[in-house]
Amino acid sequence: MLWAREVIIIVEDFDLEIPLYGAVIRSWDGSEYICDEEGSAIITVPADRQVSVQITYPGYETGRLVIPLIGSSFTLGLHLGSGIQSRELIIEAARPGVSETRTGRSVAISGETLERSSQIGIIEDVMTSIKLLPGVGYTGMFNALPSIRGGDPGDLMAVLDGFYVVNPYHWGGGFSIFDPHMISSAQLSHGIFSTRYGHTISGLLELSSRRVSIEHTELQLGISTSAVNLNAAIPIGGAGGLMLMGKVTYWDPFVWTLKQLNTVWDNETLQYINAVTTAPYIRSTASSFNYRINSNLEVRANAFLGFDGAGADYYNVSPDTALVQSSSHMVMNWDNIQTFFISGLTFNPFPKMVLNANLGFGYEQTKVDANFLYDYLRVYDTGSGGRTLRYELGGEHLDSFMMGTQSAFNIQGRIDLDYEIGNGFFIAGGLQELFSNDSSESDGKFFLERRIRGPYPLPPLPPIIQAGEERFIRYPVYGNMGEASNKRFNTSAYLLSEYFSPGNRFGAELGLRSDHLYFLGDGFTIQTMPVLNPRLNLDFNLLRNRWIAESVDLTLGTGLFSSMNNAIADISLDDKIGDFVLKPNRSWTSVIGLRTDFTGGWSFNIEGYFKYVFNRAYQYQLQEPGTEQFNRVFRFNSDGLIYGFDLMLQRLESRYIDGWLSYTFTHAKYYIPEWPSWRRPWETIEYGWYFPGYHRFHNLNTVVNFKPLRNFNIYTRFGLASGRPMAMVGEITSYEIEVWDENGPVLGEDGKPLVITRYNRDAFYSDDSRTTWSIPLDVKFSYLMFNPVNRVRTELYIAIENLLSLVYVAQANTSFNQYTGQENTGSDSANYELPVPMVSVGIRWSF
Repeated sequence: MLWAREVIIIVEDFDLEIPLYGAVIRSWDGSEYICDEEGSAIITVPADRQVSVQITYPGYETGRLVIPLIGSSFTLGLHLGSGIQSRELIIEAARPGVSETRTGRSVAISGETLERSSQIGIIEDVMTSIKLLPGVGYTGMFNALPSIRGGDPGDLMAVLDGFYVVNPYHWGGGFSIFDPHMISSAQLSHGIFSTRYGHTISGLLELSSRRVSIEHTELQLGISTSAVNLNAAIPIGGAGGLMLMGKVTYWDPFVWTLKQLNTVWDNETLQYINAVTTAPYIRSTASSFNYRINSNLEVRANAFLGFDGAGADYYNVSPDTALVQSSSHMVMNWDNIQTFFISGLTFNPFPKMVLNANLGFGYEQTKVDANFLYDYLRVYDTGSGGRTLRYELGGEHLDSFMMGTQSAFNIQGRIDLDYEIGNGFFIAGGLQELFSNDSSESDGKFFLERRIRGPYPLPPLPPIIQAGEERFIRYPVYGNMGEASNKRFNTSAYLLSEYFSPGNRFGAELGLRSDHLYFLGDGFTIQTMPVLNPRLNLDFNLLRNRWIAESVDLTLGTGLFSSMNNAIADISLDDKIGDFVLKPNRSWTSVIGLRTDFTGGWSFNIEGYFKYVFNRAYQYQLQEPGTEQFNRVFRFNSDGLIYGFDLMLQRLESRYIDGWLSYTFTHAKYYIPEWPSWRRPWETIEYGWYFPGYHRFHNLNTVVNFKPLRNFNIYTRFGLASGRPMAMVGEITSYEIEVWDENGPVLGEDGKPLVITRYNRDAFYSDDSRTTWSIPLDVKFSYLMFNPVNRVRTELYIAIENLLSLVYVAQANTSFNQYTGQENTGSDSANYELPVPMVSVGIRWSF
C-alpha cells in the first residue's frame, strides 16, 4: 500500500452514456467495488505498474479496462449483451507506431473527439479536425493543405496504416479523402517523430483505419443537405470483419440557392457562382478488412476509389452602357480520379517480437479542359461629346485555352520488426521502398507581354524591329507547354532503440534513418547521395501525483529530416542536372516540451521549437544572352529559419463541457540566393529573405463541446488567425502595348501597328504588408436518440460554418479593370471564402 494510489472508475452505457448503478468492478487483486448512482467507484491500484480491472453488469457484455500509470479518472462504456452473457470486451495494448499523443513528437485525436470535430459541415473531413490542433496554420474552409510549424503546405505527408498516400486530396487540395467514418484515430507528428517514417521535413499525418467489431454487425446511414454516407461493418467468424463505406455529394441545391441570392445581393465574389454548371462533386468508396488467423497472425487490407470534379459554362454580354463591352464564353471542366490498395500482416513469431509487413499501390489522374472564347472586346473613351470607341479586338486576339493531364502511379512495400529485449529496452528496424512514376502533358494558347529590343527576328529573317529599337508587345503563345514522364526509386532503412525506466520516470529514443533517391527520366538518369537522419528524444517524469498535478513530464528532442518535393517531378534531359547535383530538402529540428496532467481530466502542453531548413529545391526561367530563348534552371540551395512555440489546454470526455484551446506562434523566413533580374533576365541577383505566402504569426483555436443534456450537444469552434503576407501595391498607371499575332504586328485602320492602352499596378514584397485577421466561427447542434429495443441510434443536427462571414471577411488588396484602370469597390477576400455562412442539416442512423 506504500506504492498505491486511488483512481475513479466510471461505468456507463456505451450508446446512451448513462451511468450504470450497481456495476461490479473486480480489481487486479480480486477486490470488488460497487458503482454508486453516478456509475463511479474509487479503487486502489499500484502506482508503479499498469493493471487491468474487469467490469460486469447484468444484460451487458463484460468489459476490461487497463489502468495506465498516469491519470486519476477513467470511463468505460459497456455494450448491451444481445442475449450473450459473460463475453469480454478487451482493450488491448496498441501496436508499436500507432496513434498516441507524446510531448515533443505528436498530438493525436480519436474516438468521439475526432467525430465531433470532423463530422460537421458540407464536407465531413478528418483534416477539419487536424486544422484545429497546435502547430497548424489557418487555411480557410476550402483548403486542406495547412502549413505545419512554418513548413511548406505541400510537404505534409499522410500515412494510412503504414502506406504513404502521396496526394490525398479532392478538388486539388480543397478537402482530404479521409472521411471520418473510415478513420478511427489521427496523429499529427510535428516534432521529433520516430525514424519509422520519413519523406517530410514539415509534418507527418498518421491515420489508422477503423476496425470492425467482432461481436456485432454495424450499419450507419447519414443524409444531409450536401451528401449521403453509407457504412456497413460485418464481423467474420468472430476473428475479424469487413467494413464498406461510400459517400456521394450533391451540391446542386446549395449552388441554386447561391444563384438566387446573387439576384438580390450585388456581391462581386458571389457573382462567380453563376458560371457553375456542374456542381462540385465527390464520389468515393472505401473498404477495410482485418482477420486474425490465430493468436499470432493477423492479415488486413484497405482499398479506396474516389472521383471528384466540377464544371463551368458561363456566357457573358456586357451592358451597352459599359465603358468596356465584351461578349465572352467560358467553358471549364475538372475531373480527378484516385485509388489505392493496401495489404498487410502482423505476425508474432515470439511473445516479445512483432513483424509488420505492408504492400500496396496507388494511382491518380487529373484532367483539366478550359476554353475562354470572345466574340469581341470594345473599349470606349468618355468626353464632352459622349462615348467614342478607342479600339476593338476580335476573338482571334483574345481567345485562349488550356488542356492538361497529370497522372502518378506508385508501388510501395515495407517490413518492420519490433523486439522487446527486456528491462525496459526495445529495438526496431525496417526496410522501405517507394517507387513512383509521374507523367504530365499540357497544351494550350495564352498571351504574354514583354519588352523586345531589336533586331528582331534575328538574321537572316527580315527584321520587324530594327537594331536599337525597343517595343513592348503582347503576343500569343501556342502549343505544348510541357511533357514529362519520370520514375523515382526511394529506398529507406531505419534502426530504432527505446528505453523506459521502471515507472516511466525516464525514457529515451534513439534512431537512425537513411533515405536514397534514384531518378530515372526519359533518356537520362540522376544518382543522388544517400542522406542520414539521426533522431534523439529524452523524456523525464519530473513529478507524479502532487497536489492537483497527476504528472509533469519534460521532453527534449533533436533530429534531421529529408524529403523530395514536387518541384523535381518534371525534370527533363534539357535541364542538364548531373549525378549528385540533385539533393533532397533537409531540415534540422529541435524541440523542448512540457506537459502537465491535472485532476479532473485537464492537461496542458507547451512546446518550443527551432528548425533550420537547407538544400531546399526551387526553379526559375533564365534567358539566354542575346536571344529570346528561356531555359529552366533548378537549384538546391535555398535555406529557411523557423522558430516558435505552441500550447494546448485540453479537457476530454467530461459530462457537461469538454474541448481544447490551442495557440501557435510561428516565425518562418526562407532565403533564395539567386533569382533572375527583372530588368536583365539573363542575369541573376540575390532574392534574399522573405515570409512565404502561407505564413501567419498567430493562430488561435477554441473548441468547446457543451452537453446540457445527455442527448443534446452544442459544438462550437472559434478561431483567430493573423494575416498572410500581401504585396505592397502602388498607383494604377497606364501603358501602351502593341498587339501582335503569330505573323507579327496587327495593323489598325490607319495601316500602322495597333497600339492599345492597358493598366497596371506595381507590386513589391514587404515584410510588413499583410492581410487582415481571419475570424472563423462554426456551430453544430445535435440531438441524439437511442432505442434499446432495436439498438438504433439517431442523430439530428444542424451545422453552420463561417458564421461571421455576413459581418466580417478578412481583406486583401483591391482589384482593378486592366482595360479602364477603374478600381473595384471593396477589397478582395484574403481567403477566397464565400461571403455567406455554409448551412447543413442532416440526420444519421446507427445500428
